[in-house]
Amino acid sequence: MAVDDEEATVAQRRAVFIPGMGYDTRAPLFAYAGESLRRARFDIHEISWEYPAGLTDEQRAPWVAERVLPALTESTDLLVGKSLGSLAAPLAADRALPAIWLTPLLHLPEVVDALRRAEAPFLLVGGAADRTWDSATARRLTPHLVEIPEADHSLMLPGPLVRSAEALGRTCTAIEEFVQVIWAA
Repeated sequence: MAVDDEEATVAQRRAVFIPGMGYDTRAPLFAYAGESLRRARFDIHEISWEYPAGLTDEQRAPWVAERVLPALTESTDLLVGKSLGSLAAPLAADRALPAIWLTPLLHLPEVVDALRRAEAPFLLVGGAADRTWDSATARRLTPHLVEIPEADHSLMLPGPLVRSAEALGRTCTAIEEFVQVIWAA
């Protein structure tokens, strides 16, 4: 392997993946997002958890923060969170970290408030048929946005499965473009 080839494979940045309640970092959105980011020379740190039964609404955000904070003790360049993981938006805002929020919980004021005060750019990806998605709010928050018509909270669409695969492809393209814009040379 040539020296240039070796340098091209060395990670220059670090991304932290934050799962959803029942959507872990091995699921398709994370698998393809991870591949997109590895190709952009990111090292991926995956958080895993088992969401405890009986957690109250008031306990969710602190519970998420307790699991994400240890991953932020190392230099971090990007957060990628799915659904429940978007409760880490205050951590991104506090640290001026760019982020990618997959099906963020835009129906929760604490998520929207954190996104409003974020100084670093972020990408929002959501489905128009997802009850936790708010199109108007998303459009007010960021120019970096992908909304998939008819997609649910997993970004799955009714009808032939190829439609859901196309939504996954749109998401990957948006991630690649977002990273290129943010870390343009």
